[in-house]
Amino acid sequence: MNKVIYLLLGCLFLSCCGQRSATKGTETLGESVKPNSEKSMEVPVFDADSAYSYVARQVAFGPRVPNTETHKTCAAYLASELERHGARVFVQEAVLTAYNGDKLDARNIIGAFGPDKSRRILLFAHWDSRPYADHDADEANHRKPIDGADDGGSGVGVLLEIARQIGQKAPEAGIDIIFFDAEDYGTPEFVNENKPNTWCLGSQFWAKNPHIPNYKAEYGILLDMVGARGATFYKEHTSVRYASQYVEKVWAAARSLGYGKYFINAMGGNITDDHQYVIEGRRIPCLDIINYDMERFDFGSYWHTMNDNMDNIDTETLKAVGQTVLEVIYND
Repeated sequence: MNKVIYLLLGCLFLSCCGQRSATKGTETLGESVKPNSEKSMEVPVFDADSAYSYVARQVAFGPRVPNTETHKTCAAYLASELERHGARVFVQEAVLTAYNGDKLDARNIIGAFGPDKSRRILLFAHWDSRPYADHDADEANHRKPIDGADDGGSGVGVLLEIARQIGQKAPEAGIDIIFFDAEDYGTPEFVNENKPNTWCLGSQFWAKNPHIPNYKAEYGILLDMVGARGATFYKEHTSVRYASQYVEKVWAAARSLGYGKYFINAMGGNITDDHQYVIEGRRIPCLDIINYDMERFDFGSYWHTMNDNMDNIDTETLKAVGQTVLEVIYND
């Protein structure tokens, strides 16, 4: 996960990496959401153990860094799993330019469920892992790749389990699941020059070159770092600015399911993430479910370190996120 985050504390803006001006004003994309008085479909039960296994399977490949064999092998696995669960699969290949000029062989992996349905909901996460442990306490690790169990792996694991459930019983809307590549190849901490738009390269490419011409979804949900023990998901500023009604819908669903301790009914920071580029490029209102500790002002002590491994992944957190998303897309 990249991330530039701004915490609005009076007039103070705190940035975890890079510099950007804070978002101001409000804007809403899409139609307003009317709450359902009655549930239209029985919601599948999210299997957190299955999601955990999907995370572990990704980590077992090794770091999923573009231009490596483990990256190629994992890409094939993700595409095959989406296909196995009944999706129409697109593998969008692109050569993307990293912050340092390196050319990255990237793959956005897309699974369309109910591709003939006109009304669509977009679910997405990034599947690559950080090539640099540049926040590690040991400077010797700063140029080593990380496992990315939470930062990348957890969102994909939840979405693969959701794909499995959709394959067994489809919701009324068509569902598109996208695993974006090269999200976490942004300018590292050990490079002094701040370069804009070096994160989220896969979503930037897709937003300009969607897999379907003129692709449109009613709204989108991004899952990023959704597997850590004791995670807290605050309402992210860009999400509220462009998709406030969908933010409220998701957080209300979480509370109704008893997951209020994870989905905090309060504002968080403003985070540069894949949802920003989908919003800007495709005009799709999107929200970001992302773990952030508002007391520590960070993404977790393991973030962008060698400690982002399976020890951090908790089935209760995966359950809270996965069941909430299923509740939303099946009773939309």
